Amino acid sequence: MNIRHADRADCAAIAEIYNHAVRFTAAIWNDNTVDSENRIQWMTQRQQRHFPVLVAEQDGQVIGYASYGDWRAFDGFRHTVEHSVYVHPEHQGNGVGQQLMITLIDIARQRGIHVMVAGIESQNSGSVHLHHKLGFTITGQMPQVGTKFGRWLDLTFMQLQLDNRRDPDGNP
Repeated sequence: MNIRHADRADCAAIAEIYNHAVRFTAAIWNDNTVDSENRIQWMTQRQQRHFPVLVAEQDGQVIGYASYGDWRAFDGFRHTVEHSVYVHPEHQGNGVGQQLMITLIDIARQRGIHVMVAGIESQNSGSVHLHHKLGFTITGQMPQVGTKFGRWLDLTFMQLQLDNRRDPDGNP
C-alpha cells in the first residue's frame, strides 16, 4: 500500500468511496451522492487552503482517502482542524484507515496544527476504537443532533493534541 497526495485523477475513486458511505452508512450525514467533478472542486478548495488530501493506493487502485480542514471558520480556531478518513468497503479492517490517519497526523504536526478533532457517529465503534488507538480522547457527546435512515444520530467528538506549546502563535 502506498499513501500519497491525491490528484484530479483520483477524484472518481474518492467519489465512489464517499458515495458508498452516503448510501450505506451513517458515517457521512448527507443524503446526496457526488460526482468526480464535485470531488475535484472539494479537493481544489482544500489544497488552495494548504490542507492535505491523501489517498491510499494498492495495485494501482485508490482504496481510501483522508483529509483535514477548518474545524470552525473563525480566526481563533486557526490551530485546530477536523479530519475525515474513509476506506473502500472491501479494504476496511486491514489497517488502511490507520495508515492514512498516521500520515495525516504527521502532516498536521509538521504544519504546526495544535489539535485535530474527529466528529464520529456514536455507534461507529470501529472508528471510535481506531481513534482511541491513535491517542484521541472523547471530549463530548451530543445526543440526537443528526438524522439519517429515519433515525436520530448521536455525535461523539474526539480530539488529539498534537503539540505542547504554551503560546499559540509561538514555537512549540
